[in-house]
Amino acid sequence: MKTLRKIIEIDEELCDGCGQCIPSCAEGALEIVDGKAQIIADKLCDGLGACLGECPTGALRVIEREADEFDEEAVEEHLAEKEEEIAKEKQHISRGCPSTQIQTFVPIESHPEAQIPTAMGTKGESVLSHWPVQIRLIPPKAPFLKGADLLVLADCVAVAYSRLQSDFIKGKVVMMGCPKFDGAEEYIQKFAEIFKIAGIKSITTVYMEVPCCSGLPMIVKKGLEMSGQSIPMNDVIISTRGKLMEQTKIM
Repeated sequence: MKTLRKIIEIDEELCDGCGQCIPSCAEGALEIVDGKAQIIADKLCDGLGACLGECPTGALRVIEREADEFDEEAVEEHLAEKEEEIAKEKQHISRGCPSTQIQTFVPIESHPEAQIPTAMGTKGESVLSHWPVQIRLIPPKAPFLKGADLLVLADCVAVAYSRLQSDFIKGKVVMMGCPKFDGAEEYIQKFAEIFKIAGIKSITTVYMEVPCCSGLPMIVKKGLEMSGQSIPMNDVIISTRGKLMEQTKIM
């Protein structure tokens, strides 16, 4: 039944598809569809506007129009379905993907002949200390997370920043993913669990200057807030030309 009520409206011209609004929607009403944020069903949006403050372009606003009534039962069913999808994906990964095999490597310093790769392509071994590296594939109880200095890396940084190995990866545990195409809520939950149990010493997020990448530090911060822990953070922004643009320390 339709009724005149408050609901979120999204300006498609202003929306850049960054996805920062999605974790703030507790009802799961927002999704990125064809590169733009959309309300997937009016009955899932309560119209309170919790997502507004997360939009960097001002594409979201609360309006009043005829819409299906907000349905709390539909929200609960929708969230349960999303949880089930995530659980099935995790089960599929754990059963069928060899990439989930936990590995810890000997520190690079133990190989005197090894050299850290440089922008000029010097031969040498990687300073990576563990496997896997994808956020989705790393279990919160992975032994290499204990007491680690954590590097949360946007996928694109790996090909844009030539000194990634020496400047950021050395001495850190890497977790990498894409804040636009991966599940933000799943990431928030995983980081919250890691921060609760792993004794992480510091967090560095490195991401690209493009809007869709800016959701990464927000995901990490929300996970940190959910965990109730206090961990020093360092945000680093890389330009599309591979230059270090900005570093911000957050205590």
